[in-house]
Amino acid sequence: MVSRMTFWANRLSERLWVRPLLMCLLSVIAAFTAQWLGSGGLAVYLPAISRDSLETLLSIMSSSMLVIATFCVGSMVAAYASAGTSATPRSFALVIADDVSQNALATFIGAFIFSVVAIVAVKNNFYQQGGHFVLFCMTLLVLAAVIVTFVRWVDRIARLGRVNSTIEKIEAATAKALAHRKQAPLLGGIAIGELSGPLVDIHASSPGYIQRIEMASLQKQAELQQAIVRLQVVPGSFVFPGQVLLQVSGVNSLDESCVSALQNAFVLGRSRTFIEDPRFGLVVLSQVACKALSPAVNDPGTAIDVLSSFARLFSQWSEPLPMEALAPCKFDKIQVPQLAIMEMFDDAFNAIGRDGAGCIEVVLKLQKTLASLADCPVPGMREAAHHHASKALARSDACLTLQEDKQQAKAAAAFLSDK
Repeated sequence: MVSRMTFWANRLSERLWVRPLLMCLLSVIAAFTAQWLGSGGLAVYLPAISRDSLETLLSIMSSSMLVIATFCVGSMVAAYASAGTSATPRSFALVIADDVSQNALATFIGAFIFSVVAIVAVKNNFYQQGGHFVLFCMTLLVLAAVIVTFVRWVDRIARLGRVNSTIEKIEAATAKALAHRKQAPLLGGIAIGELSGPLVDIHASSPGYIQRIEMASLQKQAELQQAIVRLQVVPGSFVFPGQVLLQVSGVNSLDESCVSALQNAFVLGRSRTFIEDPRFGLVVLSQVACKALSPAVNDPGTAIDVLSSFARLFSQWSEPLPMEALAPCKFDKIQVPQLAIMEMFDDAFNAIGRDGAGCIEVVLKLQKTLASLADCPVPGMREAAHHHASKALARSDACLTLQEDKQQAKAAAAFLSDK
């Protein structure tokens, strides 16, 4: 339940209207709470605030907040467009989920709604003397929040949508997804093993990317059928109608309600997400590097930055995890395929090795990155690093024209001769 709520909470964070709506509701509540707070027994001890001065202050805030909110939206849209143009459109979800920008927009709109509601209430004599003072204090607090938010937002919007900032966001989202998968490498299930008895295939009914698998629902159905379930797809896979999603072992047939429940355990969407799909982050980072290496952009420095991100991410993946940090096996009826390190390296290094083969700076950085990863104590990582280093060296030998550059590339790939 916690994992499911976290998943949908992360999806809601990508919606730009959520926080402004919550702030609007909070602003309306605050405007009416001022009268309740100012009508108690302490109201006679509160200082008197001129109604005209309060109306003037609220009018200034309402008119200025609407302008600032409009300016904020325009700046954010420009930043989003810049992120899609300079980096990759797949990073849009991360850029739009920027906390500082969303909080700024919510604060500006909330301050506008608060001032409008308060002006209407003041002009209709809704507040008494104590209510005027409480409303005045609330208005000062709102103004202080607006000023602090505006200063923070100006600092953030100056970098939002830039390539370096986008790379940092993608790397952070990928690191989070990798850490989550590292704690539960089999999604809480068991490793692939032998299946005995008859098998029943469960097929996809519609196309789409698998964004999440409800393991608890699959476990429940497996226990009801006294069967073992083997997943054929994982989050991030694209499925077609009729493609096998999973196999159920030990039963001859399943009723329609059980088949429907098993199919509904797979949450499908039009695109991949960063939340439970760590390979997607590697793909997006690789796309950013490839776009930077295109002749139209010609920015090998960005590709080098992405390779540095890969070095940090795979180093994090290779760090040993204490046994107490591993998630317990809660779904002992579900067999789950492991995340293959060779496929992760394919996502990260294939495209960069191809598009950067003619740039000696990228070739050297790629070989040094793979050389460092070859020493990581993770099963299969050394073989994957050697495989991609060999391919990158062959590509660079075919694309580089200067003999000295070719020799530098071979020297950087000297670790391939190590046993």
